[in-house]
Amino acid sequence: MYNKSSMLTEFILKGIPHADYLCLPLFVFFSLIYIFTLMGNILLIVAVKETPALHTPMYFFLTNLSFLDLLFSSVTLPKLLGTFLLDKTISFTGCVCQLYFFHFFGSCECFLYTIMAYDRYVAICRPLYYARLMSWRICMSFACGCWLTGSLHSMTHTILTFSLHYCGCNEIDNFFCDITPVLKLACADTTVNKAVTLANIGAIALLCFILILTSYVHILIAIMKKKTVDARRKTFSTCVSHLIVVLLFYVPCVFIYMRPYSGSALGRTIPIFQTLFTPLLNPIVYSLRNKQVKEVLKKIGRGISL
Repeated sequence: MYNKSSMLTEFILKGIPHADYLCLPLFVFFSLIYIFTLMGNILLIVAVKETPALHTPMYFFLTNLSFLDLLFSSVTLPKLLGTFLLDKTISFTGCVCQLYFFHFFGSCECFLYTIMAYDRYVAICRPLYYARLMSWRICMSFACGCWLTGSLHSMTHTILTFSLHYCGCNEIDNFFCDITPVLKLACADTTVNKAVTLANIGAIALLCFILILTSYVHILIAIMKKKTVDARRKTFSTCVSHLIVVLLFYVPCVFIYMRPYSGSALGRTIPIFQTLFTPLLNPIVYSLRNKQVKEVLKKIGRGISL
């Protein structure tokens, strides 16, 4: 039996590599990113809510994505800002919660990107069946499925990770509590945990990514069949933008979870793209280019100025 008194009660987050001499500039930079992320996603949610013409399945999923982005960035960014102010400690319970919610919201986004790609596939490639295949009942089922599956997925990894014994070093080679750097500190055999992490996260991310690419391949084929050049250019531009955001989300997943963990500076920096920049870019790439959304945002801006 383990001695409970030897269990760790807190961890130390090492933060971003080589940031010791740039604490203030980085604090300001990431504070601005967090502010713009919150503003962009909140404005998008308000714009969709206030515009009846945007009460469609596509924007229903986009508001879900914006809400997830608000939560996803809030799981890691405030604590990252704290590390720049030399508050690098996180309690054991706080670490458990951060890991759970990070993978909960992250896996929800993973599933949601797949559903959004399917939505665009049906809209462009099967327009006559769109109303039936993307009814509000089906959309609600998809959304609830994302949240439920994401919760179960995250709960599995959280229980497996923190059922181990932690008694030695408490320095986490990252700016937040994630599975692989936390497992590195366990005073027990982590072979099963690493195998489950690779199989579960790797399989889900790979499957979702393949489904997304398959949807967009069919979409691109449909685009090439359009008669007018303007129609092809507009749809192609939108698809490319969406794929860029998807790649920013999935490539770090592959890099982080499907290779041996080394704790290198690069390995600790890569998650920034997934956790910080993707939630910032999503409202811009997906919706703020929409004329109706722009008009609503202009009205909101005029109302605030008054």
